[in-house]
Amino acid sequence: MADTRAKPSRLAIVVKGWPRLSETFIAQELVALEEAGLEFDIWSLRHPTDQKTHPLHERLKAAVHYLPEYLRDEPARVARAMGAAVDLPGFDAAAAAYAADVARDDTANRRRRWGQACVLATEMPADVAGLYAHFLHTPSSVARYGAILRGLPWSFSAHAKDIWTSPEWELREKLSAQSYGATFGATCTRFGAEHLQGLADNPARVDLVYHGLDLSRFPEPPKRELRAPDDAFQMMSVGRLVEKKGFDNLIDALALLPATLNWRWTHIGGGALDAEMRERAEKHGLSDRIIWRGACDQPEVIAAMREADLFVLPSRIAADGDRDGLPNVLMEAASQRLPILSTPVSAIPEFIEDGVHGVLSSDAPPALAAAMLDLAQKPDKAAGLADAAFERLTADFLMHPGIVHLTSRLNAMLARDA
Repeated sequence: MADTRAKPSRLAIVVKGWPRLSETFIAQELVALEEAGLEFDIWSLRHPTDQKTHPLHERLKAAVHYLPEYLRDEPARVARAMGAAVDLPGFDAAAAAYAADVARDDTANRRRRWGQACVLATEMPADVAGLYAHFLHTPSSVARYGAILRGLPWSFSAHAKDIWTSPEWELREKLSAQSYGATFGATCTRFGAEHLQGLADNPARVDLVYHGLDLSRFPEPPKRELRAPDDAFQMMSVGRLVEKKGFDNLIDALALLPATLNWRWTHIGGGALDAEMRERAEKHGLSDRIIWRGACDQPEVIAAMREADLFVLPSRIAADGDRDGLPNVLMEAASQRLPILSTPVSAIPEFIEDGVHGVLSSDAPPALAAAMLDLAQKPDKAAGLADAAFERLTADFLMHPGIVHLTSRLNAMLARDA
């Protein structure tokens, strides 16, 4: 008789934390994958720390499971999983892979990844047929060990920091079939894709999949009137207060603007450098012109974009090599026909061509200040750039094509042993 039992088809998605305000692109993708018919649970390495959530988070129906954030927090659960992991089909191979990794990276973080992977592998439902990790560093390490333990394929989505701050040996292993690497990986920039393809045993293992935007979630752009010369020039930025975002340079640039320009700057986002950035603004005597809004949900961000005259994101490469990929906030600004000033870092030029869809400046404060002043004095130029960015967005950076491709790739991976 034919075997009529249902074949396993569920996906386990490993994320660094859920939900996170700063990772709207992940929430957007997971909601779209769920609506495309994929069945999955989320396995999060960390508990949420944000006080707010985006409406997207409420749309997701998948169950969310939290792995032990620190192994010491749940010793009984970890001990039970490590004991049970010995009986899993891939234990010997997984233990060998872990031993090889820890020989080169003997850290508490590495040991935590192994413990989390044992919990993941022993607690995942029996019908899980593959794993998918968002970020190529820690989440992919947990997914890789867990997949080896269970004898399952795994895949990843890589973004920015996880690409540029991971050691090359580890990236190569995650991209090689000989070391139980990913069946496939997706990354959201051509810049990142070409780098990873150069490290893979087979370049076809890595796909370029832009996040894009689902414009159905956004209001139509406002009908913008050209700003009158005497009106306040309202600038805004959205981003974590961390080195790679370059907000220290932006604050220094604001201090160089002429006294004759009536400007205001609003910042949305939290981050480790919050106090330092506020102090920097205070020392420049700018505090009365700056609004620090902290973490906001997406409707609040879009509302602010609709009221602003210029979006500024002075991204740069941090000392440890960390850098942005293609920040979704640039596409969100374009969706509201908000003029954009940024820098030619990483994949930003893949969306914004300098002088066509926005302005890409050096991140040096004098250059940023000159660009801000020019756009303030030429509202017609700024409006033309914003119109071009909106057309660029709608022509080449919508979400749907990427979701179709990713759904096909994930379904093929899940069907591998069916």
